[in-house]
Amino acid sequence: MKNSFIALFFVLISAFAFGQKKEVTYQLSSHILDVSKGMPAPGVTIKLEKFNDAKKTWTSVEEKVTDKNGRVLDFLPNDKSNLGIYKLTYYTSEYFNKMNTESFYPWVEVVFQITNADHYHVPITLSAYGYSTYRGN
Repeated sequence: MKNSFIALFFVLISAFAFGQKKEVTYQLSSHILDVSKGMPAPGVTIKLEKFNDAKKTWTSVEEKVTDKNGRVLDFLPNDKSNLGIYKLTYYTSEYFNKMNTESFYPWVEVVFQITNADHYHVPITLSAYGYSTYRGN
C-alpha cells in the first residue's frame, strides 16, 4: 500500500511538472517542393530578414535549413508581435549543385508582410529554371 502511494505521488508530481511546460508555437513556416522531382527539397538554407522601414534596410532574424521533408516549421516564435515586412531567401544553387544540376537562380527571395497574429506559411515550388510562391496554410 505504501508503495502504491509513493508511485501515485511521483506520477502526480511528474504530471504537474510536465503540465507546466508551455509549448512554443511559431508564426511562420516554409516548405520547398522540387517540382522537377515531385519531392521535397531537404538541406536548403533559408535566411529570414525583417525590413526596417525607418532605415530602409534589412536586418537578419535567423537562418535555418530545411528538414528531410523540405520544411522549416519554426520561424518567429509567437511570444511577441511579429508584424512587419519580411524576406525569405532560399539558397537554391547549393541544393542543385549537390545534385550536379545546372540552375538559373542562385537564390530565390520572397518578400511578404505579416499584418496580424495568424500563422503564415510561405512555400515555394522549385525547379532548376523556375519557381513559384504563394501564401499557404
